[in-house]
Amino acid sequence: MIAYIKGNLTYIQEDSVVVDVHGIGYEIVCSNPFVFQSSLNQEVLIHTFHYVREDTQVLYGFKNEEEKQLFIKLISVSGIGPKGALAILGAVDVAGFISAIEREDDKFLTSFPGVGKKTARQIILDLKGKLTTMLMISDQMDVESPDTTSEGLLEAEEALKALGYTEREIKTVIPELRKENTTNTDEIIRKALALLMKHS
Repeated sequence: MIAYIKGNLTYIQEDSVVVDVHGIGYEIVCSNPFVFQSSLNQEVLIHTFHYVREDTQVLYGFKNEEEKQLFIKLISVSGIGPKGALAILGAVDVAGFISAIEREDDKFLTSFPGVGKKTARQIILDLKGKLTTMLMISDQMDVESPDTTSEGLLEAEEALKALGYTEREIKTVIPELRKENTTNTDEIIRKALALLMKHS
């Protein structure tokens, strides 16, 4: 099993990154490759899960061990495959997702593509009570009002930098973006672009 890849980040693509390790390029599929934008052409360590089936082998990559462990747990749930698990990871932070499971928040869980009521109930049945300890989420985490937008906002900031916007420009629209009631990175980026065009 390949636990992580450490090497030079050479490419960032729409759904993956390529890391050069001693002349070998490892393509790693990620939920949002642009979170690694600041490490382009530098040494990077990406936590990985080597997914192997009869007809496919894929390396999935994550920013930290918590994301990786949540991915592994998600694909163990009936009805959720790697693509579905990545879609969830790309739209919410780990703590927010765990607290939704603990609250048995079906409505929140069914907001993800491919997750219907039956799958949402299966997620809760299989994972409730099993993630808070495993992922070392703080005991002080507010289960009733998790900060579910912070991760999406951070990823949106990285994507905006990749599009050429300066940190100063991005900071001017952050307060407005924080008011957006969404965890979807793409939606946050679209709103940010609209605000930046208005401010220019």
